[in-house]
Amino acid sequence: MAADYDAINLSQGYPDFDCPDRLKELVAKHLYDGKNQYPPMAGILQLREQIAAKVKSYYGHVADPETEITVTSGATEALFDAVHATVTVGDEVIVFDPAYDCYEPAIQLAGARAIHIPLSVPDYSIDWERVRTAINEKTKLIIVNTPHNPCGSILTRSDLDNLAEVTRERNILVLSDEVYEHMVYDGLKHESVLSHDELKQKSFAVFSFGKTFHATGWKLAYCVASKEITTEFRKIHQFVTFTSASFIQYAIADFMVECPEHALDLPEFYEEKRNTFCRLIENSRLKFKPSKGTYFQLVDYSEISDKSDVDFANFITQERGVAAIPLTPFCETPPTTKIVRFCFCKDDSTLEQAAALLRDL
Repeated sequence: MAADYDAINLSQGYPDFDCPDRLKELVAKHLYDGKNQYPPMAGILQLREQIAAKVKSYYGHVADPETEITVTSGATEALFDAVHATVTVGDEVIVFDPAYDCYEPAIQLAGARAIHIPLSVPDYSIDWERVRTAINEKTKLIIVNTPHNPCGSILTRSDLDNLAEVTRERNILVLSDEVYEHMVYDGLKHESVLSHDELKQKSFAVFSFGKTFHATGWKLAYCVASKEITTEFRKIHQFVTFTSASFIQYAIADFMVECPEHALDLPEFYEEKRNTFCRLIENSRLKFKPSKGTYFQLVDYSEISDKSDVDFANFITQERGVAAIPLTPFCETPPTTKIVRFCFCKDDSTLEQAAALLRDL
């Protein structure tokens, strides 16, 4: 729709700037060095070793690159593999609305049922009492997402403790979608399940190279999990994609060695983008609290329109020239709030042009 109406696209979650030049040089190098045949099913060892070093450095978690790390064709594949490695007909999976829209289709294709628990507004936090009430003998998996798409909220250490408590001594695994791990702001910290002594034994933790390196089109990600559940994960991965583009894997492995500062600098880089966007729209009739993580910002348009979020997103895309995403597609029950999501992983000039149009609403 953004393309059809020549609107500035602040809807989809991808940058309008390119990945690092050095990373592109390394991709070309390995492409022309003949790294173009099937790599190992779990990913090239050099990359898995760099992932292991990274999760140890960031989260204090020691993962065996041979048996506990799997490279996948994007995080969506990793999420799908984890669901299908875990649940089957008659099982239940708890998800939190607004929930990223690939979760439920994967659950349904496995023959299981998604149990939707709304996040508590305005902070989009988890009501753990509702989780305790929802758990029963059919519950086999809980999916969490931190930093959260589309809401920009993050889980705290207390949340992880609660998650560990509700799954303790139960046959329930955790799928933790952490693709925005490097986009946490205001001095806050990303709390990974891998940093939690109890949860790391029962969790699939999914991360995205595409998000980290501004290269979403490469569709390269990875899953870290214990040996036992990685074995089940790989049984699905083997027959979904088997493996992923070889030369890109070699390039990323080299880049992680050469340029570790890239990931370290991301929080400051994207916090500045968030601050720029928020500053540009602060004098508009849109109301917001700056997001705590991701490269998304929710805004409340209730002072502008009574339209539903879907109708309002259509309206501003088609008639005002800025594309946004409504929350309704992320929810089992359409929200009563008047909120849409904008993406700020854009050049400053793009944000300035979009904000000028939004201030006129």
